[in-house]
Amino acid sequence: MTRMISRLYDDHEAARAAVRALEDAGVAHGDITILASNADNWYSPDREADTYPDRDLDGRDDRAEAAGAGAGIGATVGGAAGLLTGLGLMAIPGVGPVVAAGWLVATLAGAAAGGATGGVIGALTQAGVGKEEADIYAEGLRRGGAVVSARVPDADAVRLQAVMDRAAVNITERSAAYRKGGWKSFDPRATPYTADQIRRERELYTGR
Repeated sequence: MTRMISRLYDDHEAARAAVRALEDAGVAHGDITILASNADNWYSPDREADTYPDRDLDGRDDRAEAAGAGAGIGATVGGAAGLLTGLGLMAIPGVGPVVAAGWLVATLAGAAAGGATGGVIGALTQAGVGKEEADIYAEGLRRGGAVVSARVPDADAVRLQAVMDRAAVNITERSAAYRKGGWKSFDPRATPYTADQIRRERELYTGR
């Protein structure tokens, strides 16, 4: 039996570190999904990713991963060179531009195509995230964060939760902070955050 574990991170760098930690802990590449806000344009579809293709955003050459592991995220999700780039430019209602890779991509793309109906909440809940947590994750994405989800064996869940928790947001505390500021729940009709708003939001929680 398997279960899904999801965590919210304050930025794409922390999320990518979590992905690498999961891989190092033995989670198959194809069982990991990363969704990251691109409102501050950290990911450019025209960038040269250190001269090698890095469509899963893990800092490693997709070609070597596919050859060594049989099918990494870059190989599994359609295998098209431009797939992740296109998703990087995808506007999610209430969230803004999101870069995505992994097995949740198809669900997210379908939710985005459906507009405000379903949206990112629908994608997350369909993947197994509870509605209350999905609300916080979606709002975190809107505010410049990133979500990592992993399908893991039940027997390894506790160990891998600890791996993902290292740099993850405490969603109970974050939800309380959001609500103190007047937030009630994620609104797909809300205006996405600007790059300046995201910078101030990150400074609020990370001191940067």
